[in-house]
Amino acid sequence: MRVAVWGTGNMGRAAVRAVEAHPGLDLAGVVSRSALGSESVLEGVDAVAYMASGDLRPDDAAADIARCLRGGAVVVTPSLYSLYDVRSAPSALADPLRAAAAEGGGALFVSGIDPGWGNDVLPLLVSGLAGTVEQVRCQELFDYSTYDQPEAVRGSVGMGGSMDEVPRMVAPGVPSMIWGGQLRLMARGLGVTLDDVTERVERRALEHDVTNAMGLFEQGTQGGLRFEVAGVVDGREVLVVEHVTRIHPSVAPDWPAPPDGGAGAHTVVIEGDPRIVVSVEATAEGGNRAAGGNATAAARLVNAIPWLREAEPGLYDALDVPLAPAVGRLAR
Repeated sequence: MRVAVWGTGNMGRAAVRAVEAHPGLDLAGVVSRSALGSESVLEGVDAVAYMASGDLRPDDAAADIARCLRGGAVVVTPSLYSLYDVRSAPSALADPLRAAAAEGGGALFVSGIDPGWGNDVLPLLVSGLAGTVEQVRCQELFDYSTYDQPEAVRGSVGMGGSMDEVPRMVAPGVPSMIWGGQLRLMARGLGVTLDDVTERVERRALEHDVTNAMGLFEQGTQGGLRFEVAGVVDGREVLVVEHVTRIHPSVAPDWPAPPDGGAGAHTVVIEGDPRIVVSVEATAEGGNRAAGGNATAAARLVNAIPWLREAEPGLYDALDVPLAPAVGRLAR
């Protein structure tokens, strides 16, 4: 199957590697930046790994994806947060994409934040090892000095910004918009319906100047961000997505950190009997854990392409699309 990768950033690089590693896929080409000049790359492809960011351009991203679906391609992407749980997605977004898929015969799978599997298939799998379950907690614990995306680190997350200004990522309602779909997806997988979704945010200032590859982060500016998005059933927080991010390991030593003391981990905690903790530390691009997380997110999407190519046209989520074992890739 011929696959085009749309986007050349962190996720785009990871998607290219994932396509090249898959024995059933061939890299047809790479589309950078805008749709201009992309026609020759996209023509006749079986699938598109759409890795261009949709954070600040969701309408443009949806239009790009609809175009690919109308052309008959399977599309996998992390860029449309509202489609992580297809059943609760706003109709204004889902209906045009569903129509585009029906017109062209394509299929769409959206996943990949935190990094997708960490807030859906992994916690659901691990919950099956428990007797009783009181709460499922999914954590992303990261030192963001290793994250090669300055605009996201400074602009969206607010690192190095004024403590008087609320970062875009945690403006009221934004965490629920981004992660609420994942909570509803997990709830559906566990057979419950959420009564409410709540948010909590905590920030810490840097106690001293910090310099890294992204430049200077001054004392007194934001150095740490911690927030939780919780799914509530009968007054209890039963599902929690938690982010703990620092710009330096010295920030907020009382907050949760990767169990091995490294620069990042994705952790699932099942509070119940037995209590279960699973921590995943992935590395790529020379041992970088942020790059490792991106690589696992991209691989989950790219490896789903053969299944989606055989599926009926439509929109799919992580409860629909099976996690594909590494058939044909072992010791390759």
